[in-house]
Amino acid sequence: MDVWPWLSAALLLLLLLVQLSRSAKFYAKIGLYCALCFTVSIVAAATCLLRHGGRTVENMSIISWFVRSFKYLYGLRFEIKGRQRLDEDRSCVIISNHQSILDMMGLMEALPDRCVQIAKRELLFLGPVGLIMYLGGVIFINRQRSQTAVSALADVGERMVREKLKVWIYPEGTRNDNGDLLPFKKGAFYLAIQAQVPIVPVVYSSFSSFYDSRTKLFTSGTIKVEVLDAVPTRGLTVADIPRLMDTCYQAMRTSFFSISKTPQENGAPAGPAAQPAQ
Repeated sequence: MDVWPWLSAALLLLLLLVQLSRSAKFYAKIGLYCALCFTVSIVAAATCLLRHGGRTVENMSIISWFVRSFKYLYGLRFEIKGRQRLDEDRSCVIISNHQSILDMMGLMEALPDRCVQIAKRELLFLGPVGLIMYLGGVIFINRQRSQTAVSALADVGERMVREKLKVWIYPEGTRNDNGDLLPFKKGAFYLAIQAQVPIVPVVYSSFSSFYDSRTKLFTSGTIKVEVLDAVPTRGLTVADIPRLMDTCYQAMRTSFFSISKTPQENGAPAGPAAQPAQ
């Protein structure tokens, strides 16, 4: 039995469904994004191994080049303000808001040299994606064991000063598309104070004008990125963490509402006077 007519018919039906159904189009784009991540991870891993022979932060420039190409396929544009603050020749902790799986494109678009990310340990086991993260020097933390995580952050602090690294962290700790920022967790601020390096906040505008998983919206759009002034930590101690968290939270939240096209969608008042970091 010839299967090609059936495959052709199924493909045509799928294409028609994608054109007619908003949900089908959304899931097709997400599926393509995941397939791209896995495929590109294999190619980028081979390139990294051929170029540098193993795990090193220098591989991040190769990974970034591959991921930045995704934006052309999805019709996304990035407008970055204050990029020079990321490129300064110093160690620092970079913090940014975390909205969806598309954040990887935004991260790679703004990623400075000698910068690694901190990620949950579970991502290490995502096949080729985990492999390319490992080769790029991503630091994996077991968030289920707080004592282990604190010890790992102490090691990261020593390493980032010794190797003059920048470390990128999502202080919300999880993806958040509710139109506001979640309260921050302490890890990034503990790391910055422990290493006595500045914190550089990076704010991405709301994706909701072109991407919304609840309404199955996924179109082209422009993402505004604002790199805020560095917040110094020299001389601060662990006792200063709550104040430092709140300073960064309020600055990032104000910027988020300023550069986003749409207001909050969760019914909370839009403005800088809402919930502080916890």
